Amino acid sequence: MANPNTNSASSPANEVVDTISAAPGFFGWKVVAAAFTVAVFGWGTGFYGPPVYLEVVHQSRGWPISLISGAVTLHFLVGLALIPNLPRLYRRFGLPIVTFAGGVVMAIGVMGWALADKPWQLYAAAFLSGIGWSALGAVAINAIVSPWFAAKRPLALGVAFNGGSVGGVIFSPFWVALIDAIGFPAASLVISAGMLVTLAVLATSVLTRSPESLNQAPDGAPFGASGLPASAAVETVAPSVPIRLFHDRAFLTLCIGMTLALFAQTGLVAHLVSVLAPALGRQGAGLAAGASGVAAVVGRLAVGWRASGTSNWRAIASYSLVAQALGCGVFLLADGSNPILLVLGVVLFGLGVGNAISVPPVIANLEFSGGDAARAVALIVAISQGAYAIAPAVFGLFRELWSDQIIFFASVVIQLAAISAYLFGSGRTALSRAASR
Repeated sequence: MANPNTNSASSPANEVVDTISAAPGFFGWKVVAAAFTVAVFGWGTGFYGPPVYLEVVHQSRGWPISLISGAVTLHFLVGLALIPNLPRLYRRFGLPIVTFAGGVVMAIGVMGWALADKPWQLYAAAFLSGIGWSALGAVAINAIVSPWFAAKRPLALGVAFNGGSVGGVIFSPFWVALIDAIGFPAASLVISAGMLVTLAVLATSVLTRSPESLNQAPDGAPFGASGLPASAAVETVAPSVPIRLFHDRAFLTLCIGMTLALFAQTGLVAHLVSVLAPALGRQGAGLAAGASGVAAVVGRLAVGWRASGTSNWRAIASYSLVAQALGCGVFLLADGSNPILLVLGVVLFGLGVGNAISVPPVIANLEFSGGDAARAVALIVAISQGAYAIAPAVFGLFRELWSDQIIFFASVVIQLAAISAYLFGSGRTALSRAASR
C-alpha cells in the first residue's frame, strides 16, 4: 500500500498553518464550522441514534429485534430515493431551506420513534427520520463546504465530517442518560428542540451566504486573482471531462468499496448498544458507543494531519478498514463477556468509523472534476445508503438465527472485500484522467 503522506511540496502541518493565516475575512471556515454543527446533529440523531432507539423500543415494547431492525433498515433505505435528488432540491429551494426542512422532518420522526405503540407507527416514524438523515448527512456536508474550497477541500471536508464523529461522542451516551432520566418522548423533544433552534440560526446566518455574494475566491485567495468568480475558480482546478460514471472503473470501485464498508459498519453500529448491554449495562453500552465516536475523531484527525491532496486516499480508506476488521476480531475474542476486550474492540472499530463516511467524498473530489465530482458524490452516497439500509435487518436476522458473534465475523468478511475494491481502483486524479483522454 502506498504511503498516505506523499506530498513533498508541503507538509500537512504547513497546510494547517497556511489555512490559519489565510485571508482573515474569508468566510469559508465559518461555513466549515456550520457544516460541522449540522453533522453533529445529523449523525447524532440519524446514525448514532437508531442503535439507541432499537434497544429502548425493544425493552419498552417487547417487540422482536428483527421487527425493530426492519424499521432501522427503512430509516436508511429512504435515502436511496431522496439523496440523488438533493442537488436538484438545492437548486430549486436553496440549501438553507432544504437543510432546515430536513431537521424538521427528523424531529418529527424521532418523536414518532418515542411515541409509537404499534409497529406501523414505528415504520412511519422510521420513514420520516430517514428523510431527515438523508438531508443532514454526507451529501449535505459536501454541498455546504465544497463551493468554498478547491486546493484545501480535503482538509475542509475532513474538519466538517468530524462533526459526525463528535455527534457519536455526544449523543450515544447522552441519548441513553436522558432517556433514563426523563423518558424517551421527553428526551426526543429536548434534543429535537435544540437541533431545530441551532439549524434555524445556521440556515439564516451562514448557509444563505455564497462565495460570489461575498466576492471571495476558494480557499481565501484574493478575489479576482484568477479573473473568475469563486464558482468558476473551483471548476478550473480540474477541467471538466464528461465521463460515463457507470462505465468508469474508478467510480465503480469507489462505489463498491464505500457500499461494502458502510454495510458492515452500519449493520454493526445499529446493534452495538444491544450487543454490549448484557455485559456493560445500557449506560455502559451507551458510553462505549460514545467511545467509538471519540476513536472516530482520533482516526479522522490522524488522517487530516498526515494526509494531503496528493496522498493515496484509497490506501487511507483501506487502512481504516483494517482497523475496523481488527476491532471485530477483538469482539470475537471477547465472546460477549469480557468488558475489557469489548471496549478495546469498540475503540479499534471506531478508529475507522468516521473515515468510512468522509474519505470516499474526498476521493471523488480528487478523482473527478466539477459537476462530475458532485454527481459522483451524490451517486455513491445514495447507492451505498440504499445497500447498507438493509444491513440492520440482515444483522438482526443473523442474531436471531445464530448468535451475536456471527455479526462480527460477517463484518470482517465484508470489510476485506471493501479493501479489495478500493485498491483495485485506478486512483487517478481528475487532471491525469483528462490528460489520458
